[in-house]
Amino acid sequence: MSREHDQQVIALAGIFQAASLVDQIAQRGLVAQNSFETSIASLFEMNPEITEDIFGGVADLPYNLGLGLKTLKDVVEKKRSDNNNNIMRYALSAIHLERQLQARPDMLETIGKRLSDLDRKARYFGDHSEENTAAIIQPSAYTHANVIAGLGGLYQDTLSTFSFRIQVSGDPRNLQNNENAAKIRALLLAAVRSAMLWRQVGGKRWHFIFFKSRVRPSLKRILR
Repeated sequence: MSREHDQQVIALAGIFQAASLVDQIAQRGLVAQNSFETSIASLFEMNPEITEDIFGGVADLPYNLGLGLKTLKDVVEKKRSDNNNNIMRYALSAIHLERQLQARPDMLETIGKRLSDLDRKARYFGDHSEENTAAIIQPSAYTHANVIAGLGGLYQDTLSTFSFRIQVSGDPRNLQNNENAAKIRALLLAAVRSAMLWRQVGGKRWHFIFFKSRVRPSLKRILR
């Protein structure tokens, strides 16, 4: 079962990383760039060979998903703070939204089509230098302002139409900034995408009853 548990922990770390980044923007108006790029790029990894590929591959996972893994570790060790309470609320809300989304195949189709359109836009803004002869798109291309604005609009047109909405707490000056608002919505979309992954690799709500015993061994393996 360890491989299944590892995959579930990776997916949970994806949720918690996106939730942590939402809290960073809301509270400070700043964001950890590598973590931000990893979370946003995960939205566009449609056909991964293994779960780790969604977040940049096995070798870079402890770095790319480091914020989410650390936050998850803090939750397991019950390190309490106002920020962690917000992050936990955003994470659980993303799991709840994902369950509602599964009942809307029309919305899932819309999200898929618009993500494909935004993927093409990101490739337009990507690295076109001669050195990049393989046309490999870098995660930074997905965080171009135009792509983030598109993701924010996608969240507004789909998930934010549900009666249940994620309420983000923070400094009003940060929350009222249009660029920050778009980043927050894009990250909430990424959190829901990781919640979908968590369900796909066998994650269930009742697992939270045995949260510590299921998560801690996998965290040690992944961070090692």
